[in-house]
Amino acid sequence: MSEIEQLQMFGGEGGSDKPAAPARSLVPAPQIPGPLRDLVDRNFLQYASYVIRDRAIPDLDDGLKPVQRRILWSLHEKDDGRFIKVANIVGYCMQYHPHGDASIGEALVGLANKQYLIEGQGNFGNLFTGDGAAAPRYIECRLTELARHEMFCDELTEMVPSFDGRNEEPVVLPCKLPMLLMLGADGIAVGLATRILPHNFVELLEAKIAILQKKPFKVLPDFQQGGLMDVSEYDRGQGRVRVRAVIVPKGKDALAIHEIPFGTTTDSLIGSIEDAARKKKIKIKSIQDFTAEKIEIEVQLQPDEDAEKAIQALYAFTQCEVGLSSNIVVIRDRRPVVMNVEEILRYQTERLVTLLRKELQLDRKKQLDELHNKTLVQIFVENRIYKRIEECPTLPAVQQAVLDGVNQFRHLLRRDVTGTDVEMLLDVRIKRISLYDMSKNRQEIDDIVKKLDEVEKNLTELVPYTIRYLRGLLRSYGEQFPRRTKVQRFEAVEMRELTANELTLRHDKAGGYVGHAVTGEDLFTCSSLDKVIMVWADGRYKMMPPPDKLFVDQNLLHFKLYDREKVMTIVYVAGGITYLKRFAFGGAIMHKDYLCTLPEAKVLFFSDASPEQLYVVFAPAKGQRINQQIFHPGDAEVKGAQARGVQMTVKEVKSVTATKPRNWDEKETSPKGSWMKF
Repeated sequence: MSEIEQLQMFGGEGGSDKPAAPARSLVPAPQIPGPLRDLVDRNFLQYASYVIRDRAIPDLDDGLKPVQRRILWSLHEKDDGRFIKVANIVGYCMQYHPHGDASIGEALVGLANKQYLIEGQGNFGNLFTGDGAAAPRYIECRLTELARHEMFCDELTEMVPSFDGRNEEPVVLPCKLPMLLMLGADGIAVGLATRILPHNFVELLEAKIAILQKKPFKVLPDFQQGGLMDVSEYDRGQGRVRVRAVIVPKGKDALAIHEIPFGTTTDSLIGSIEDAARKKKIKIKSIQDFTAEKIEIEVQLQPDEDAEKAIQALYAFTQCEVGLSSNIVVIRDRRPVVMNVEEILRYQTERLVTLLRKELQLDRKKQLDELHNKTLVQIFVENRIYKRIEECPTLPAVQQAVLDGVNQFRHLLRRDVTGTDVEMLLDVRIKRISLYDMSKNRQEIDDIVKKLDEVEKNLTELVPYTIRYLRGLLRSYGEQFPRRTKVQRFEAVEMRELTANELTLRHDKAGGYVGHAVTGEDLFTCSSLDKVIMVWADGRYKMMPPPDKLFVDQNLLHFKLYDREKVMTIVYVAGGITYLKRFAFGGAIMHKDYLCTLPEAKVLFFSDASPEQLYVVFAPAKGQRINQQIFHPGDAEVKGAQARGVQMTVKEVKSVTATKPRNWDEKETSPKGSWMKF
């Protein structure tokens, strides 16, 4: 179903106060035909398809986006082993890439900074600090040896016309490396996005060997910035990882950061630390950035700040720890598909075997052609067939004489002689004939035969040959790409513990304010991550984060940390009846006013201490024989915050206390307090 059809299927009016319409089956709304609708539908689908396949999502076969492939092909065509101005490559690549020089230059710098395929000379920016590269006219580049030997094979490259039809460009490159997982990728297309984390070169090749040997394998992300990584939720590339900076104590009151998480820079990291310091999440004196070729950020702590606690705070409240989600979407057979790391490696290992077989077949053909040509020249010279053309009056006669002469030795050849072969023999120069070395030619033929035997052997044993090929890559390039990110399991950072005493909340009774930015009586300490609950004398309550400065008037009864399961005890009067209720606040919406009593009530007693007894003193009244009673709240069931509670009395209550009041009459023998349940 197209994206437009989905929108039509689930679309509808919202936000109306009208009664809900009867349920309808989810069927597409009737479409009104017309040229404008058809034009929009067609163009939208074409645009979506183009962005997905030809711009944003990498191809599974060579692991490249179109702009990257066109850059590498341009470098391949212009490659002479020397550095080339980036501006020249950008201009040359524009004949293949229709989206301008800016996107080409940015992609080229990105590939150069990943160090696998492009070698740069000049200022290509700094991956650690986020500094940009110099202008393309000032920097130079060329293919690396790895790219030059493992990314290209002109005979095996399928070509298609470029966007304007003037040139041809490759559909995909015959890449023999697991480039998709080596480079990683980010891309946002129409209706989907991909994020592939980069992996370690050596581990990917070792995993391919394990696949060929039918052994288990496991590969994990690896980042140029280094850092520490927890992969417990990676799920073969369809989950997430957590990456931390490497932070070590430096001296008595300082910390040093030597590696940073992927996706951050020293500037963004320092900015996040400064922001956390402004919010009083961590106590620091200063930050110094000494990053050059290696990362080194020095954080000076306040004298009273514990280094270990500060490290945990940096992980909790700054970019010293980041979460990276992985969502692998690739182009396979010109369609977007979702895959995991294991599926990609198995596919690319199978493709590697296929490419090596094609290269061996191509090599065999070249060796056979060379063997055929050398054998023909040997027959032509040793048997003096060239003498036969001296008396031939015409060119066809010459060609026939040569053909008849070499065909006498057909048993020495591996295929029939063609007209092209005859033309090759006729092009042999007299100088070559006079200096012809028969023993040297025979040795060269023997060498070709040995090579052919080796190629035939490799073709019959493709899996061992592929393993030898991969091991050769590891020997040649493995030391250049060591693992930079260390894998370890992180202990959970308890942010509430780190900030448990971060704020001191006070009550300014004279002004009627509460908060951590007011002066007055200290109430309690808490974290900025906590929530507080306030209860007023009219039964109103509200939940909110710890306030800076909030006016609450003089009727505030309760102001403490919010605990949804904490049992509260309240006594209130409403409509001339006094009620008692034990309840828990439960869930609440921030900053929303609620009532824990009946409307227009007055709270006589409120406590979160679950008192065993309540001493109730009644107001004096004519003929009243019971002036005081003791109630036991524990006998009442715990209800919700919106419940009415139980009726204590219809008498006017003078006071309710959890401790025996001074005016309590010990001589009066009153019955135990009881209530009527509602």
